[in-house]
Amino acid sequence: MRPPPSPPHPTTPLPDLGRSRLLSVQSPPTFGLLLDIDGVLVRGHQVIPAAQEAFRRLLDPQGQLRVPVVFVTNAGNISQCSKAEELSAQLGFQVQPDQVILSHSPMKLFSQHHDRRMLVSGQGPLVENARALGFKHLVTVDELRAAFPVLDMVDLQRRPKTTPLPRSDFPAIEGVLLLGEPVRWETSLQLITDVLLSDGNPGTGLATAPYPHLPVLASNTDLLWMAEAKMPRFGHGTFLLCLEAIYRKLTGRELCYSGLTGKPSLLTYRYAEGLLAQQAARRGWAAPIRSLYAVGDNPMSDVYGANLFHQHLQTQQEGAARSCASILVCTGVYGPQAPSPTVPAPGSEGSPFHGHRDFGFRPELLEAAHVVSDLHEAVQLVLCKEGWAL
Repeated sequence: MRPPPSPPHPTTPLPDLGRSRLLSVQSPPTFGLLLDIDGVLVRGHQVIPAAQEAFRRLLDPQGQLRVPVVFVTNAGNISQCSKAEELSAQLGFQVQPDQVILSHSPMKLFSQHHDRRMLVSGQGPLVENARALGFKHLVTVDELRAAFPVLDMVDLQRRPKTTPLPRSDFPAIEGVLLLGEPVRWETSLQLITDVLLSDGNPGTGLATAPYPHLPVLASNTDLLWMAEAKMPRFGHGTFLLCLEAIYRKLTGRELCYSGLTGKPSLLTYRYAEGLLAQQAARRGWAAPIRSLYAVGDNPMSDVYGANLFHQHLQTQQEGAARSCASILVCTGVYGPQAPSPTVPAPGSEGSPFHGHRDFGFRPELLEAAHVVSDLHEAVQLVLCKEGWAL
């Protein structure tokens, strides 16, 4: 596996377009920005100063964005409205909920599963988020555990002191919805596995595990993400890796997903393109959005996904977009001064692949079109390439 190219010193130089080629700031934009959040705008709860400077260039004197922007995050343990409010407070201008794409937002498109009785896993406003996506019949892991207390046996303090009577009135579960990493991994891993092995009836059990198993929908396959700690933290992709390994070890078969959303899935980028077009139309910008620029800090999700979508656009022109350029910043998971945990050293044997197995692995897709220091430099780069006044 080849690492993303290290940035020149200090970073990728900005193109010298010449002032005569710069367009008026009044010209309708034909490009849009897809911005990651963690590691690009913020580290944990701290806003990255360069991000604030970047938005000073992107806002007009009335505090309105000069170009369409959507915030595309693989986080999912918050509601869309709450995330928009949080970003508004951090960045100092009004972010609308439909400018925020959480890892599970594209699941609104999975209407064939919305009427199923789904076991939902994660944290935060789980049921609220699942209902906002269109799912109508939900069972949380805590509710399942309360109905069948003998299933959760890892924590000695939580084991039932007496054996409860078996339940026969609990409706069968018809699918599994994974919206983000849970708090108690051992409980969720155990109960989700029970549901899959019992065909949705964990109180009974089956002599032979059914296959194909119940539908499983998952969002956010990030193995790692960046917060305040010096080293990256486990993401939902790590939880999925555990679930997949357990299922394979117990059954000898692969866990199959009926849907995967979040970066680097193509579905997430198509969804983002649609929101950019809606945003441009709402602002009265008649020119189609032809060029997309995706800024992120994680080579395996942000860069890989943007490059995958760019290649898709070269053969499938479903919307107006014709290109999607990947821009890698050095304020999060990726850093040029130390070996990246996502990309191993060239020539090393048994190089680890940190992406999800279902997206495959193509080393060339890890190479960002541009590597810059931070979001401010990324915005400068984009505006210069598009011939916009800085």
